[in-house]
Amino acid sequence: MKKIKLAFLAFFSLSIILFSQSFEHASISLAGLDFNLKVTGLADSISSINILIEKDDQIIRRVIEVDKGIAEGKINIEESGKYTLRFENNDISSSIRILPGWTSLLPPLLAIILALIIRQVVVALAAGSYLGAIFLYDFDPFTALLRFADTIVLNGLLDKDHVYITLFTLLIGGVVGVISKNGGTAGLARIITKFARTVKSTLISSWLLGILIFFDDYANSLIIGNLMRPITDRVKISREKLSYIVDSTAAPVASLIIISTWIGYQVGLINDGLKAVGSTQNAYEIFLHSIPYGFYTIAALFFVFLTSVTGRDFGPMYKAEYRARTTGEVTAKDTNMKEIEGEKDLFSQDNPKWYNGALPIFVILFGTIGGLIFTGMQSLQSQGIVDYSVQDIISNGDSYAALLWSSFLACVVAVVMTVTQKILTLQKAMDAWQDGLRSMMIAVIILVFAWSISSVTTELRTADYLISILSGAVEPMFLPILVFIVCSVICFSTGTSWGTMAIVIPIVIPLTFKLCAASGLSYEETNTLLYAVVSSVLAGSVFGDHCSPISDTTILSSMASRCNHIDHVQTQLPYAIVVGVACIIFGYLPAGFGFNPIISNLLIFASLIAFLMFFGKKVPESIFQVED
Repeated sequence: MKKIKLAFLAFFSLSIILFSQSFEHASISLAGLDFNLKVTGLADSISSINILIEKDDQIIRRVIEVDKGIAEGKINIEESGKYTLRFENNDISSSIRILPGWTSLLPPLLAIILALIIRQVVVALAAGSYLGAIFLYDFDPFTALLRFADTIVLNGLLDKDHVYITLFTLLIGGVVGVISKNGGTAGLARIITKFARTVKSTLISSWLLGILIFFDDYANSLIIGNLMRPITDRVKISREKLSYIVDSTAAPVASLIIISTWIGYQVGLINDGLKAVGSTQNAYEIFLHSIPYGFYTIAALFFVFLTSVTGRDFGPMYKAEYRARTTGEVTAKDTNMKEIEGEKDLFSQDNPKWYNGALPIFVILFGTIGGLIFTGMQSLQSQGIVDYSVQDIISNGDSYAALLWSSFLACVVAVVMTVTQKILTLQKAMDAWQDGLRSMMIAVIILVFAWSISSVTTELRTADYLISILSGAVEPMFLPILVFIVCSVICFSTGTSWGTMAIVIPIVIPLTFKLCAASGLSYEETNTLLYAVVSSVLAGSVFGDHCSPISDTTILSSMASRCNHIDHVQTQLPYAIVVGVACIIFGYLPAGFGFNPIISNLLIFASLIAFLMFFGKKVPESIFQVED
């Protein structure tokens, strides 16, 4: 009896150990790429375990070290197929599917190609996401369809940051709806038109406002697009040109100015990369030193100004501008963009008050900055940090919460001002607010699908595959140009500049130190190259973002400008490519050899001026008279 009890206890103890042991890994990976494998529930006395990777009659053995009962390591499987992972001499197992690497490129490529061909971005994004779901769910089209609806799309919408962006976008639309009806937009427009009486002055005013609203790219796009659209329509500037100005000032200025929602994120990633190599350098100082090497972001802002001042355009943009000036059609004939009710009558309102529009916008501007400071200080105090800088505050601030608070408060201020001045009744003010929300719904729908395909590309490890095929053995001096191109391709394929930065920066900072050490470069030479490499990640991400039809900021820019999204992509793409090529030739290539970045920027400016003078054509003056 005693032996039976001991046997039972031994069996029971073994069962607990066996059932507590488990594999943790992704359900799919790509052939030739490492994937993380974690095994928990092991005895502390075990120093290593053997993992058997089985497929048909093929068995691969891998040894993983164990630390405090947890085995964690990377496994690489070269051939595609379905594999079983199990402990040697143990029945506990798990399965993983290995896909060919090229399959990870198909969903974003399908979305991009369809968007350009059928000109229906929602359908294109949905098709790309669904194809990705087929790969993710064992090539079962029916299951993939169900998971596309209840998992991929839903998870993209329920992500906390995405919820913030959705609410912020809708609330900005609500503000615009109210100030459009209460005369605030018309009042602001009349002030701006004192300076923006011609096409040139209107273009420059739009560019300047894009520079001034520097704290966030989303806010920049939504505010400038909605505010300047009635004014650019009035002087017959195409919606394509307006959306280009909005898009090409939003992310570039937010990524350069030292106080913005981008900077804390960028500095945090740089800091993580430095920690990975044991460096004690200050991440914020490295970012500051990298600013002159931001050739694309600087040149993109300059090119917007250049085309505005010279009145010259080329390619599809010239055709759009020619159409607007000669026919008065600011959008293509087949474009059907929803306007906010009453928007066409903005300039016919009697005695509109500019402050009814300015005050809610100022609430968004200063409310966001105030929210960043408030949340940043709260975060630092909760960490017990009492000695901090402005950069520490911004880095620890919650930009999404700040944007949400400020946009909500702006809605309240706009409605209260409208009702208390008896411009509209409360019912009509709320109707105007709802009209504004409805006008942004298509933007939100497109954003949700953009997030869906971004989620798919993340699970399929599209970025990892691109890095593996685009990078390799390279001399340190070629790192800036290579990193810029890699980041451009990744962002173009995934539609997320922040996601690209998050993937690449932790890789390229250790890579830079490693290659510089192997080449015997000095501390000063290594740092100079590091500045160029860090900046090429940031600028390459923005460049890819500008070129990609599935980018959320590109979508927001076209929606805020009420421009057909594909028209915006097709007209902006040649401009972004011209600027990008100039930056590669005169910026990122010589930067790797220690060339002065100030001289590089001047050469880029000169090349862009020469290109526009040679290939650009002067857009004819508008045949339509602008009334005072």
